[in-house]
Amino acid sequence: MIYLEKKYTSALFSQQSKSSLWLAEAMAKYFGSVDHYDIRKVEVSLSSKGTEVIYEGKAVPEYDCLHVKGSFRFVDVLRTISQQFEGKCYNPINPEAYTIGHDKLLTHLKLQTFNIPMPTTYLSPSTVAGRKILEKINYPIVMKFPKGTQGKGVMFADSYAAASSMLDALETLRQPFLIQEYVDTDGSDIRAIVIGDKVAASMKRHAVEREIRANIHAGGKGEPVILDSHTRRIAIETAKAVGAEICAVDMLDGLKGALVIEVNLSPGLQGITACTGIDVADRIARFLFERTHQYKTSSSRDSTKKMMDGLTQIPKDQVQEIITNLDLRGNRILLPDIVQKVAEFEAHSEVILKVQAGKVSVERLNMG
Repeated sequence: MIYLEKKYTSALFSQQSKSSLWLAEAMAKYFGSVDHYDIRKVEVSLSSKGTEVIYEGKAVPEYDCLHVKGSFRFVDVLRTISQQFEGKCYNPINPEAYTIGHDKLLTHLKLQTFNIPMPTTYLSPSTVAGRKILEKINYPIVMKFPKGTQGKGVMFADSYAAASSMLDALETLRQPFLIQEYVDTDGSDIRAIVIGDKVAASMKRHAVEREIRANIHAGGKGEPVILDSHTRRIAIETAKAVGAEICAVDMLDGLKGALVIEVNLSPGLQGITACTGIDVADRIARFLFERTHQYKTSSSRDSTKKMMDGLTQIPKDQVQEIITNLDLRGNRILLPDIVQKVAEFEAHSEVILKVQAGKVSVERLNMG
């Protein structure tokens, strides 16, 4: 296997949860080195000279692969780290995805842009606007804050009176909130782990009695489920829409098909691993390695092409140095194509070889 032949450096930034520790251990099977940073101890230095990511007093070096994950509380740090190393290594999550994925409103706006199905959602910047929305919608409804994970900040109202009472409480917080149509799924939802262009694992989560949140962290129970092609496509398109090659997509199984309710850029792996029996951490680690290899080899090809393009444009009387590995074929030396092209050698050309210890020069013999 290719991972036994290639050694790349990698770094994982996380809150060092059990899921992240699993992932770091899995990455160690594929990468030459894995540095696991605690996102809570990261410092970012911003100045006119540029940005520097600092950990325990030292600047974080460059890596071949970088995976940055964490909760919405660290969204600014997550995006800054990713932005700092963008274009220098492989990172499965685009910098702007952290801002989008950790904000439910921005997520829904992005889903709308890509025509991805979702429950009807309203944004209320104030309780005054909220009451006007409550007067015209059907019940029950779900109310939630734009930011939050693990089902926290999600409220259920089965009538205008209940929703109005919630608004009174929300007024003291002075922050926008979302009002969303309630899709009756008997307290269940679907979580799909998307890795690249595939759904690596999926489960249906069931809420405990007297609870509408199916999140495992809220006490929900999971069972493995095989998604139909339509639902898989929605999950994969959602991940692409927000700019993440690795994420969890949460959906409701409505009467008209799957409806996306949330994207999680740092999903827990314990629940879905225990439920499905799939080693999700290993699949993520392997994907990270394979994409890193693609990134590195394509970057090498691009660099080589640029070098070759530059060499073919130099003046003919100017000597150029080309550093390459010696390719011996029996008792012959195979010259790189670029050497043949720059020197304008042709097959069976007569040449003069000048040889001494540690040095060989080749000159075309000019006849007459």
